[in-house]
Amino acid sequence: MWNERDEAQAGTAATAGRLVVISGPSGSGKSTLVRRLLARPELRLTVSVSATTRSPRPGEVPGRDYLFLTQEEFARIRQDLLESAVVHGALYGTPAEPVRRALAQGLCVVLVIDVQGGFQVREQVPDALLVFIQVPSLEVLETRLRVRGTDDEATIARRLTAARREIALADHYDIQVINDNLDRAVEELASILIQNGCGASKSHD
Repeated sequence: MWNERDEAQAGTAATAGRLVVISGPSGSGKSTLVRRLLARPELRLTVSVSATTRSPRPGEVPGRDYLFLTQEEFARIRQDLLESAVVHGALYGTPAEPVRRALAQGLCVVLVIDVQGGFQVREQVPDALLVFIQVPSLEVLETRLRVRGTDDEATIARRLTAARREIALADHYDIQVINDNLDRAVEELASILIQNGCGASKSHD
């Protein structure tokens, strides 16, 4: 968990960086956006790898995309998580120690987590920047989920229900970015991050 000492240390270490939460419905493209941002040389970013009890999807690499854990393994580390939530029937959480280490190195740390987790982070780290990735419409979102081809009909329906709930809470986030064009959304997010202390150079400060 995060405590006042952690917050003070993170605040001191991250004077040129910040804890950044990026949330959005499944299919909003948030993971793709973050991969593109990590490749931008003008940004000083690292991404926190979440733990989860769900099974890997095709192409996902344990330790790179997620820490894939059993229910028992997740229970053992729960007290060391910055946030945790149940999403689509699986447990997800952010190990706190890697976040502390990255902030101590002056990096901006990106957490790609759901809205439940985002609100928990806001409580623990009040100066975290919360960014919500919006979709042009639920119809577009449904099309993306079907084209992805990883979910059955029941799962798609569950994800759309969750999307409506998350979108209804988006106004509680600091910033919203519509991902209607990937290149434009990446540029907008890069600009937002630089304005919030995540640039590779301090020349903008």
